[in-house]
Amino acid sequence: MNVARSFNNWRKYRQTVTELGRMTDRELSDLGIGRGDIAGVARAAVAR
Repeated sequence: MNVARSFNNWRKYRQTVTELGRMTDRELSDLGIGRGDIAGVARAAVAR
């Protein structure tokens, strides 16, 4: 994997974690996500 792709993946991961982290528990629940699931959801976003 090249450096640019790694950096873009890291940015996408951090952006997803940040955006989900700002949501309330109620908002996350509406999406079917628990607070403990945020890292996994972010990893899945990068894998796409």
